[in-house]
Amino acid sequence: MNPGVELRHLRYFLAVAEELHFGRAAARLHIAQPALTQQIQRLESLLETRLFDRTSRTVALTPAGVVLRDRAIALLGHADRDLAEVTRIGRGSQGTLHLGFVPSVLPLEPLRGVREFRDRYPLVDVDLVEGFTSHLMERLASGTLDMAIVRDPDPLPGTGTVPLMTEPFMAVLPADHPLAERDSITGAELADNPLVFFPRAAGGLAHEKNLAPLLESGRRPRIVQEATNWTIILYLVAAGLGVTIAPRSATFTAPASVRIIPVADTDADTTIYLATRAGDDRPLVHNLLELLPNRSRE
Repeated sequence: MNPGVELRHLRYFLAVAEELHFGRAAARLHIAQPALTQQIQRLESLLETRLFDRTSRTVALTPAGVVLRDRAIALLGHADRDLAEVTRIGRGSQGTLHLGFVPSVLPLEPLRGVREFRDRYPLVDVDLVEGFTSHLMERLASGTLDMAIVRDPDPLPGTGTVPLMTEPFMAVLPADHPLAERDSITGAELADNPLVFFPRAAGGLAHEKNLAPLLESGRRPRIVQEATNWTIILYLVAAGLGVTIAPRSATFTAPASVRIIPVADTDADTTIYLATRAGDDRPLVHNLLELLPNRSRE
């Protein structure tokens, strides 16, 4: 585009081209007719071509004016759409949100909030990334994730966390275990059983908090098998390879061949957090934060 031509010149031109009358076009644009005439003359000067054939009675488009009319409609349409897109991105209602999550939050309210976010902001592409808490936090700090829903994360420079909800731990035993019919069970009663568990690499703090009901008995549990997610862990327990201690929500998809028993005599619990990069005040992030209120559930 000629560097001197502005969008307003095209808008003025298009009004005259559609009305073929300077007075009506000026009234439509809410400007004085002499000012409109001046702007059209300025546009013709910039383009070095006549756009209108004018007499005392008629106004008609020249061949160059006909072409500019069609181009101006397209240019202004693109400009309006592009500027509207910029506005939506600035307001956080368009773009891509890279959101990490740990699988154990799938049955819980935080991800239902993500569905509400998608419904409210359909032009935002939510890219969901599953992983360990430790790996998600590292990706968040490095900038490859925008946010992450994690469990008991270790503090990491450049990130911040907001608690979303807290839940208790449950004991999970094979159905034929001698303690499987108990209404509750203590960590001390489980401490000598072989344990199926997730690796420390998934998150140091989460690992220790999850083991807390057993550690409180003064004994270090014997982990005989590790697995990368709770579904696998629960099925290994069902197969009789050991017992485990799991967040309550992680047991929602447990097979029928295990017994899920509340853990007694402990204050240990687990908290789900929304993690963001420190100082990230983008509307895209803020809009999801608004749909994930800080709440705690027992």
